[in-house]
Amino acid sequence: MTTFDTTKTYTLSDLAKTDFGGTPLAVLGHPIQHSVSPAMHNAALKKMRNEHSRFSEWAYFRFDVAPEDLPEALQLFHRYNFLGLNLTIPHKVDALELIKGISPDGARMGAVNTLVWNEFGYDGFNTDGYGVSAGLKQDLGVSLKGATVVLLGSGGAARAAAVQCILDGCAKLYIGNRSPARLKAVMAVVHAMPHGEAVEAFAIADVPAGLPESGIVINATSLGLKEGDPAPMDVTQLPAGWKVYDMIYNPAQTTLLKEARAHGLKTANGLSMLVHQGARALEIWSHEAVSADSMMTAALHALNLPPRYD
Repeated sequence: MTTFDTTKTYTLSDLAKTDFGGTPLAVLGHPIQHSVSPAMHNAALKKMRNEHSRFSEWAYFRFDVAPEDLPEALQLFHRYNFLGLNLTIPHKVDALELIKGISPDGARMGAVNTLVWNEFGYDGFNTDGYGVSAGLKQDLGVSLKGATVVLLGSGGAARAAAVQCILDGCAKLYIGNRSPARLKAVMAVVHAMPHGEAVEAFAIADVPAGLPESGIVINATSLGLKEGDPAPMDVTQLPAGWKVYDMIYNPAQTTLLKEARAHGLKTANGLSMLVHQGARALEIWSHEAVSADSMMTAALHALNLPPRYD
């Protein structure tokens, strides 16, 4: 057996030949080499070890798992006693058919990103919605409760955000997307929830008319991941009191955020969402309160970004 390295990207073949310690955790994705989750979680665990000896053998790893290998992977991770797993693209939806239980918010969101070991398999949770809510409060000083929100996109991240907006009690939610079929699916989910009547679909090329003086735009589309991507909406049509949150954190400044700032709007990228969803996952696994500060510092360092001074 070899000593583990938390900075390495592992594959399923490594499970049988590597000692992953007493209480291993991992993130699964494909591709996964870019993930800063190991840096974040291991920084938080280092702090927790200083306060609680029971975390002395906890460690967090990164595994590249192809979509077709996910059923076998979850069985192997369960066999090798990985207490917790994070799932990222493309596993969040596919895992639904492979787990034993699911939290109510995870069921509504139609995806899970956090798995917890039990005797018979894994239970699934979704911490993405919590991450959005906490990130908005930290970076932009706004709450979803009572807010008017324009949500761009209808994929898994958008669906999580839409459900969280309703759970937190937003006053009005507009959802826009380029694909009518996917938009219809998200609308069906939120309309089935209590207070779902506050949700309205719109054509993403046209900003909804009659917006109030303040509100929140949340970008959950992939536009901005590639250099040269256009902004998914025309922010010059927004009133001056609006704030813009882009779930994309790498690059740190997308075209949407650049145009919003040029228009005088307050902006933030999605790094805080990543950090807070990760902190919530670690709380679920550890049953301890987790400070997001050490995770943010580690994420910024891993991305070669300057420290934040909030």
